[in-house]
Amino acid sequence: RDVWVWPPYDEAPTVLSLDDSGSIRCISHISPQDLAETDLKKLSKLPKNHIQQQLSRLVRNGTADKSIVVFPASHHVISGGARERERVVEDIERELKQRLEDLESSGKRLEAKRLLKRTGENIRQIAEKGFCKGIENYSRHLSGKAAGSPPECLLNYLPNDFLLIIDESHVALPQIGSMYAGDRNRKLNLIKHGFRLPSALDNRPLTGPEFWARIPQCLYVSATPGTIESERASEERLRRLGEAGKSEEESGERWLGLRAGDGIVEMIQRPTGIPDPNVEVRKTEGYMDDLVNELKYAKDRGERALVTVVTKRLAEGLAMYLQEKGIRAAWIHSELKPMERILVLSNLRSGEVDVVVGVNLLREGLDLPEVGLVVICDADKEGFLRCETSLIQTIGRAARHVDGRVLMYADMMTGSMSRAIAETSRRRDLQIRHNHKHGITPSPLYKAQEPNILLKVLSKPTTS
Repeated sequence: RDVWVWPPYDEAPTVLSLDDSGSIRCISHISPQDLAETDLKKLSKLPKNHIQQQLSRLVRNGTADKSIVVFPASHHVISGGARERERVVEDIERELKQRLEDLESSGKRLEAKRLLKRTGENIRQIAEKGFCKGIENYSRHLSGKAAGSPPECLLNYLPNDFLLIIDESHVALPQIGSMYAGDRNRKLNLIKHGFRLPSALDNRPLTGPEFWARIPQCLYVSATPGTIESERASEERLRRLGEAGKSEEESGERWLGLRAGDGIVEMIQRPTGIPDPNVEVRKTEGYMDDLVNELKYAKDRGERALVTVVTKRLAEGLAMYLQEKGIRAAWIHSELKPMERILVLSNLRSGEVDVVVGVNLLREGLDLPEVGLVVICDADKEGFLRCETSLIQTIGRAARHVDGRVLMYADMMTGSMSRAIAETSRRRDLQIRHNHKHGITPSPLYKAQEPNILLKVLSKPTTS
């Protein structure tokens, strides 16, 4: 007998072969490549003996091992045996009784009935099995913490002097604290209508102060740092100088940066010598024909292109329009599944697609050295998608190419556009002067495409 274990985080399953007594005889890791070459949908329609033969072949070709690590779906469990389970159940029943009284006294009989039914079933399962669906909502009772106490998290298990590095800090930092507020608002609504006990509020993200109290030192990394990291970097440096009993002048430290001495260090010069791209602003009148010509010119030069618009429907419509004009284009936005997005970008790098049209996903974190042209449509539509930070991040997608160019289509020059263009020009000039000083010739960045076997199992086309 074989037991197939396929956790969602693994590319392929592991097979546990059992003997007649039910003990594990051997463990085999299925080859992801063999699995990708097997049509599982077609296999399921074959006779049972054919299915068994194919599955046995996968097991035979697998890699033998002595152990397998399977991570739990939830880290909320009850340990300590029956006595601990009784304590947890009693705590939940005590809170349930109090909450039902509050709802009844407020005339919310429907909510009280709903809460009694849902929580009663959870209590029954916890008493019998020590687990229930949504057990994380009772985490306060499981841990025995007081109401309002910060939850346990990974930070509690790190050494006291660890260094936290936050990449793309301008995106990550605003979420600290915001996650707590969003989680609380959602659960308050569930508690109000009898779907949760009030203790569910304690299964939550850390608040901003709770998070920072657990961080001994932090490095923020961003091409467009915001006010949060700038202020925190300055405060941290001044605090450390104060602890050492030194003033900024006495420290003797020399800081490279836009604002020297405030804890911000600039790293502008690239070892490849590639400067930031040239930015050109053009009017929107007749820009579709101009866009098509520019994209065809980029294709003739062997370059790929990214085009950003302001809505998902525009992204799809523009991509289909470009396809009609003979340009191999695809769109990418949040409605595509993550693996489908990876497939689109992989096709762009390999040359199966020449242009990708997107909204907000063509910004941070994309490292596409083949992209030589970035087009920003409606650049003067001031807002989140066309603020200074977004524009600089989008412009940066062309900074991996020696001849990178950026086109902005706009009828007016907004403040965000002016600042983004000025900052890009400043960085470009710094790189060019550095190249001249040290005799550096910009060299293309070559980044090998690693085959991803998961792409082979994707069947939904994103281009035509």
